[in-house]
Amino acid sequence: SNQKWTAPAPGGGGTPPPGGGPAGRAAAPYLYQWGSPPSATSIMSTTGIRWFTLAFILSNGSCNPAWDGARALTGGSDQSLINSIRGAGGDVIVSFGGWSGNKLGESCTSASALAAAYQRVISAYGLRAIDLDIEATEYSNTTVQQRIVDALKIVRANNPGLVIYITIGTEKTGPDRGLINRAAAGGLAIDGWTIMPFNFGGAGQNMGSLTLQASEGLKSALRSAYGYSDADAYRRMGISSMNGITDNSETVTQADFNTMLGYVQQHQLARFTYWALNRDRPCAGGGDATSSCSGISQQNWDFTRIIAQYQGG
Repeated sequence: SNQKWTAPAPGGGGTPPPGGGPAGRAAAPYLYQWGSPPSATSIMSTTGIRWFTLAFILSNGSCNPAWDGARALTGGSDQSLINSIRGAGGDVIVSFGGWSGNKLGESCTSASALAAAYQRVISAYGLRAIDLDIEATEYSNTTVQQRIVDALKIVRANNPGLVIYITIGTEKTGPDRGLINRAAAGGLAIDGWTIMPFNFGGAGQNMGSLTLQASEGLKSALRSAYGYSDADAYRRMGISSMNGITDNSETVTQADFNTMLGYVQQHQLARFTYWALNRDRPCAGGGDATSSCSGISQQNWDFTRIIAQYQGG
């Protein structure tokens, strides 16, 4: 059966909200409900961004999905946020995982149970795209990696047309190839293998050129694993940067994002996003970067305006 749109439109109709199609899905900044979240609908009208990647769905301690491992899927602030974005003509990608907290890939002990947990979230919101942000112990355990691949094969079969992104860390030369090779060997195609090209360690590096270098390493990994041409590999790739001062004191500037934008446009990447919309504003009094500001000189929403220029993928 074809994927049905299940979320009610504003006013309770059965059709999707206007403008909620795939246009702009490639540029969907991460937004989370800590770090003084800005108004999503205000950002939409200010920057032209249409989609958001909402972080994070975690395990509540068992094989049960919850926002940040704690908040129920329906009826709360997360549901309200999704409704407001859709009501304004946008849409959301829901991201599972992240660096901290209990991960569904570890809490669910079988591929079928993990697939069912993913499906609960997909069905709760009638999602058209999901992101698996696989980090820390969820990535380092090869048994868990295989469980995720097998679960996503079930999800893919049960949700025709669902867009699936996977987001992983990377070195300067490109990402570890373990999960990519495992997915390819299992016959699982991913719509956008996305790397996070930051936290390489050390200030004073050119983060724009390092991002392109790491992305070329990702392209080589996808060519090797899947047998893609250059063009096909690029179209299955994504970049998820971090704006401003990173966790390792690197500085990612607006100029770096413009360097990335040129590369993304040239090669028609699947995805150009970043962590995070909450940080896309200067810190009060020129203070240090936090979960709610970038730590560099900028205007509000500079980085969102740059990725919003990318409509491809």
